Amino acid sequence: MRYMKKYPFLILTVLLLIFNSAQAEEELKTLESIEVLTGYGWGELKYDKDYHLYPLIIDFDLNLKKLTSKIGFTPPMLMQFQLETFISGVSQPHSNVEAGGGFALKIGILPESFALQPYIKAGTGMLYMSQHTHAQGTQFNFYEYGGAGAHWFINKNIALTAEYRFRHVSNAGLSERNGGINTSFALAGISYRF
Repeated sequence: MRYMKKYPFLILTVLLLIFNSAQAEEELKTLESIEVLTGYGWGELKYDKDYHLYPLIIDFDLNLKKLTSKIGFTPPMLMQFQLETFISGVSQPHSNVEAGGGFALKIGILPESFALQPYIKAGTGMLYMSQHTHAQGTQFNFYEYGGAGAHWFINKNIALTAEYRFRHVSNAGLSERNGGINTSFALAGISYRF
């Protein structure tokens, strides 16, 4: 009770924020779709055999246009902020696993009303590799990637997706050994739009 007397402005502010965030959440509903992708990744290691992996990627797509419309910017194409999580089985040079997550910006090329939705994207994040490599001094690493792909909407809510990515992995100087690992990915999957 003494806190209510001592901090009335703080309590009122917290209550208003809770009320406004619930109202804003109802108004915006930014989670637009979920994508599940899988495929094949390949790269070269400097001191070992080639790097081969098989990822399972889940993307949570947030609609950026609902936010940019507040400043009067509403382009006709897809604009999404993606939260991504993944796990990959590694078959070469040794059987291992890598797992991580990050975020990306995805921009469409054609208007969203088209059934075919080509896009470009760029992302960054963190990953853990159970793989010990000579190129990387740590198993905890960072990554950044660029890519392009397309959604083909077979109905209003479901799309078949194909994507290519080029990813660079680095430990950002956390270890003296930081040769980096470059990997290409060919991915395919399905997207569900709410």
